[in-house]
Amino acid sequence: MAQQSVPEETDSTLEDLLTFIRDSRGFDFTGYKRSSLARRIRKRMHEAGSADYVDYRDRLESSAEEFGLLFNTILINVTGFFRDTETWTFLQGEVMPELLTDIDGEREIRVWSAGCASGEEAYSLAIAFSEALGVEETAKRVKIYGTDVDDEALRDARIGLYSAKALEALPAELRDKYFEQNGTQFSFRPDLRRRVIFGRHDITRDAPISRLNLLVCRNTLMYFNVETQSQVIDRFHFALRERGYLFLGKAEMLLSDGERFEVVSMRQRIFRRRPGAAVPRYQSMPIRLDSIGSPEMREVGRKRQLRDLAIDSAPFAAIGIDTDGNVVLINSQMRNMFGITSRDIGRQFQDLEISYRPVELRSLIERAYAEHRVVRVSAVERQTGPGETQYLDIHIQPLWASDGLSAGVILMFIDTSISTRLQLEVKRNREELDTAHEELQSTNEELETTNEELQSSIEELETTNEELQSGNEELETMNEEMRVRTAELDEARTFLEGVLSSVAAGVVVLDADLTVRSWNKGAEELWGLRSGEVSNQPFFQLDFGLPTGEVRGIVNECLATSKRTGPVQVAAINRIGRTITCTVTCSPLKGGSDGEGAVLLMEEVYRD
Repeated sequence: MAQQSVPEETDSTLEDLLTFIRDSRGFDFTGYKRSSLARRIRKRMHEAGSADYVDYRDRLESSAEEFGLLFNTILINVTGFFRDTETWTFLQGEVMPELLTDIDGEREIRVWSAGCASGEEAYSLAIAFSEALGVEETAKRVKIYGTDVDDEALRDARIGLYSAKALEALPAELRDKYFEQNGTQFSFRPDLRRRVIFGRHDITRDAPISRLNLLVCRNTLMYFNVETQSQVIDRFHFALRERGYLFLGKAEMLLSDGERFEVVSMRQRIFRRRPGAAVPRYQSMPIRLDSIGSPEMREVGRKRQLRDLAIDSAPFAAIGIDTDGNVVLINSQMRNMFGITSRDIGRQFQDLEISYRPVELRSLIERAYAEHRVVRVSAVERQTGPGETQYLDIHIQPLWASDGLSAGVILMFIDTSISTRLQLEVKRNREELDTAHEELQSTNEELETTNEELQSSIEELETTNEELQSGNEELETMNEEMRVRTAELDEARTFLEGVLSSVAAGVVVLDADLTVRSWNKGAEELWGLRSGEVSNQPFFQLDFGLPTGEVRGIVNECLATSKRTGPVQVAAINRIGRTITCTVTCSPLKGGSDGEGAVLLMEEVYRD
């Protein structure tokens, strides 16, 4: 089936809806991935019968209850005790022993379960530390913070009551050790419960909990966009102590944050915060030239020639400028690279094109003088021809005489085109690789988000199936009871009909409305009418051999007094047309599903 096109206004109306939710209820979903967020909102809109975002906003404005239903749909609380057993086994067997070794025996151990939902993860951490340290030591030293934005889930977490099904992942010995049965549910043991603190916290906006040894945030980051994820990771880095551990979900990675976190296990998504001290910026010492003194002129000439030859043959372009701003030195590389000649010696540097192109150098020279240090400019681009770019590193080195006075400045232009192009190529490849990693991670997160939603839907369906199964069992029980009652009723009716059939006299049973309910065999033999012809017919409107009007009196009296009336003798005509005398007796009929009635007993006395 072809997918319907999404109207152009969808994006803007979705953003308007998110802004309304944030301003009216304080829930800021703007950092969530739009694909999964829009899918969850549309799911709730479909359930609520809203056609578009504008219509659904009207519904939110008119129904406070709808906000709760929407938040429960967006905030997928799929969790469980020791979820992903292999990962928890690695945490307990490999990470926690090293974590506990690094911490002083008297120091408090601080743990944060961010996005804890209904508390299973936080209580799993309490159990894991108790198994490693012992219950008493854990109750004394370990403090676990469980946070979430879902107030309803936090209420369940604080209560700490779970069904037997929720504890299925726990071995029986752990369940018996850490939970106490409370009716049909199980409550987490109180001494450890006091060490688990639950509270509302939005990891995208609120200040993080600090000085942590372990931070667990599993399958939460994947719902956020890249920018929000980066901000959250910044907060997590601040929250953790040095060498503290970060435990993420299986679809979440720190591919571009290797400077701050080292990988403990990429498969299990466990990372450790690196030491936070930054590497100090490199600064070179200024070059000092000693004064030459007053040697013999020959020696002076030789040394000056050596100096000039060394500078002239240097593998980089160099130009010397005195304290008055005049050019005093140009080497061969400078002449070849920039076309400056010996005629430019003695000119003001500021008059040369090189002073402002390819980069402004005059202000940098002043800066080098003022700060008494080398000023470097890297990867300066210079166009050498159509489509040809040269990259230069420029070093501006102030020169100082032995008496501490400024002697001028030397500018060195180092051609780094090859290395810069390689660096740019590496950078471009790394960016492409990072982009590919981010896209892969985003795809993994989207897949995991979809899996979470599917699991949530499966759990909802399982709950519905269980309710339906329970209803079916109740219906089957009721049907069985009905079958038993019907069989009993059929048996009683058969018995009663057998009794009535065995009576030779005519017996007619009337209900409170004087309608015929039973007409026995004797009545058929006496009057010639079958039971099917008179059933449910008004007795006093029937036309047969008995003048019914003459027995109406005893029937009415019987119904009024609830006592037996008669007998009376009435002249009648039987089924073969003979005149007979019929004795009629009326007895009251009480109880039964049809209420009160009367039983007429009709016996033939004699025939003419």
